Amino acid sequence: MSLDIVTFGCRLNIAESEVIRRQAAGIDAVVVNTCNVTGEAVRQARQTIRRIKREDPARRIVVTGCAVQTAPEQFAAMPEVDRVLGNEEKLDARAWSGAERIAVGDIMAATRHARHGVDHIEGHTRAFVQVQNGCDHRCTFCIIPFGRGKSRSLPMDETLAQARRLAENGYREIVLTGVDITSYGADLDGAPRLGALVKRLLREIPDITRLRLSSIDSVEADDDLLDALANEPRLMPHLHLSLQAGDDLILKRMKRRHSRDDAIKFCDQVRRLRSDMVFGADIIAGFPTETEAMFARSLELVDECGLTQLHVFPFSPRPGTPAARMPQIDRAVVKERAQRLRAKSEAALGAHLEAQIGAKRLVLTERGGIGRTEQFTAVRLAAAAEPGTFLDLTVAGHNGRQLLAA
Repeated sequence: MSLDIVTFGCRLNIAESEVIRRQAAGIDAVVVNTCNVTGEAVRQARQTIRRIKREDPARRIVVTGCAVQTAPEQFAAMPEVDRVLGNEEKLDARAWSGAERIAVGDIMAATRHARHGVDHIEGHTRAFVQVQNGCDHRCTFCIIPFGRGKSRSLPMDETLAQARRLAENGYREIVLTGVDITSYGADLDGAPRLGALVKRLLREIPDITRLRLSSIDSVEADDDLLDALANEPRLMPHLHLSLQAGDDLILKRMKRRHSRDDAIKFCDQVRRLRSDMVFGADIIAGFPTETEAMFARSLELVDECGLTQLHVFPFSPRPGTPAARMPQIDRAVVKERAQRLRAKSEAALGAHLEAQIGAKRLVLTERGGIGRTEQFTAVRLAAAAEPGTFLDLTVAGHNGRQLLAA
């Protein structure tokens, strides 16, 4: 008997797949942990399910994750699928021993963060600690709250206990992850903020060599978090921002809570606090009603915020969201704008890589002959190295995507 897990999507799903590995131990099946952030993510999951069954017709397939939570019948109707489990059920050992073909509960009824720590993240040099789940905001393009439910936080003591176990197991770099981690703590006694959690982790667990944050909403960054960025060298100088657009009217139609000027001021402020800080960002191309002039402001935002890398999303209408009912942009235009954003991202990354030549960097090695600098920039190693090792390296050049070590 064997349990294999195929994981799509975010770091949150990666962390939860490790919980599944423990909760479903002893089950002979392939588990597909799906993502629903775009229509393409759903398509890839369905394609993978068909491929698995085609390659091994006798293999049992269980599908879970956000795409299942929002459309369980769609996956249950697939002849290749044996069971579907919701996002809460996938973390419950009792659900894995159940017999019902569809076990998907009301995610909006979940009020507590699932308390399932992990000791190991298979295949990864850095460990992910899920400190928060769900989202109380309703951006008009986003289906995620309907797959993840209301915002709920892992109590601080339990977060520390999990991070301590991972550090004791040899993980030198830990990433705090969630759906909306800057909302951390609002549902806990005393309403602690993310900055307080970061400071306590670094103060009480000296074995954490590097601490990173997953994507943040800059408008929610608290004073303790900014202070930690300025004064805690073990908190890495890299932030990935949920910006989504550079035009104020589009941001309003997205129901975002920041303006273009807010984003620029935040990046300027943090860069003053931490001169080596680099920023990545999510930006959507072709949101409904976006004109060419509006799109141009998203392109300009890359320079005005000093972004080094983008996650570009061609707008994908998600059924049930307000944006899906807005006047849509022609798909060819959406794809063309996404391509221009990617070209802008490549140019910004190239400039960042060029500026690193000759610098000395402390690199944490990964599998596949690469490592990551403090700024999360990928480095192609000159020689093989054991994953999870720190190396002092000099940057000799770059290939447009990665730094090249001397």
